Amino acid sequence: MQSVLISGAGIAGSALACLLRARGFAPTVVERAPGLRAGGQAVDIRGVALEVAARIGVLEGARDLRTRIRGMSILDADGTEIDRSTEYTLSSGRLGGDDIEILREDLGRLLYERACAYGDVEYVFGDTVTALAEDADGVRADFAHAPSRRFDLVVGADGLHSTVRRLVFGPEEDFTRHLGSYLSVFSADNFLDLDNWQVWMRDGEVGFGIMPVRDNSELRVAFGFESAPLPRDADLTSLIVDRLAALRWEGDRLAKAALEAPDFYCDAMAQIHLDAWSRGRSVLLGDAGYCPSPLSGQGTSVALVGAYVLADELARAEGRHGPAFAAYESRMRPFVAANQALATENPGGPASEESGTRAKNLITLDV
Repeated sequence: MQSVLISGAGIAGSALACLLRARGFAPTVVERAPGLRAGGQAVDIRGVALEVAARIGVLEGARDLRTRIRGMSILDADGTEIDRSTEYTLSSGRLGGDDIEILREDLGRLLYERACAYGDVEYVFGDTVTALAEDADGVRADFAHAPSRRFDLVVGADGLHSTVRRLVFGPEEDFTRHLGSYLSVFSADNFLDLDNWQVWMRDGEVGFGIMPVRDNSELRVAFGFESAPLPRDADLTSLIVDRLAALRWEGDRLAKAALEAPDFYCDAMAQIHLDAWSRGRSVLLGDAGYCPSPLSGQGTSVALVGAYVLADELARAEGRHGPAFAAYESRMRPFVAANQALATENPGGPASEESGTRAKNLITLDV
């Protein structure tokens, strides 16, 4: 049984752990955080990714936990409604279809529990890979806390700022394309009394989307602002709070919520582009290898499909990583390119429905 180290216990990493274990591999997942990460925005399972979720065994659970949004309002800078829809939202697209919108933390937990149900999928929390040394027989991985171990293969499923990508391929800036904005996401009490209804507002170079979750007991706020790349040591929390406080509508309460949020997150909207996703016995998956950015609306679906194709090709090649990685990349490249293009098709707004429909289905699982 081949051993596979997966760096990252997010959606891509846990999905791959499930799929590899089902095919007879022995996955170990290492995660920097002390446990599953809470918070984050609602994500979407669309198109062919729905079939991946079904094959993993989490589709029905995801349907049960899907958001129940009825529609959205578009507000001007003073909070006056200027448009509304009960057919479409900016976060999930057209309502009433097969696609599933679900909180990132809920989908992550479903995949984690499915992986753990095998009984022998290993998770190591509170640690991270610090070095990788490959030889003819495998890869020695060094960790920040645990003793060094050897694995047959290594997968970087550790996001936009992937440690595995840096160790194997080089500095992050060599592969990052900044998309001209930053996004923060945080939770708050439902001080707006929203009832399964989103509100969206744009004021110059800033804007937000707010949606209620957890039976309307909580809000998830996604606030963005246009900016060139900022220094790595920039105080993003202060930047967000200042911009929120300057809003004419609900600025003070949103700024206070951002300061008090236990799950505050902010990062650049960026994509990852590499000429190759594998080197030797190491390979990249999801955002680590081909992040489309949240602006595409397809990061989760691309990660799920990537996990399926990677596990499928490793099984087909009976663990021979060279042919497997090449086939994985060949199958995924057109799908990734189409989905990354969604983020840049209409700067400042969503891609067309036609482009989204094409991109989410531009791959088949059975070859």
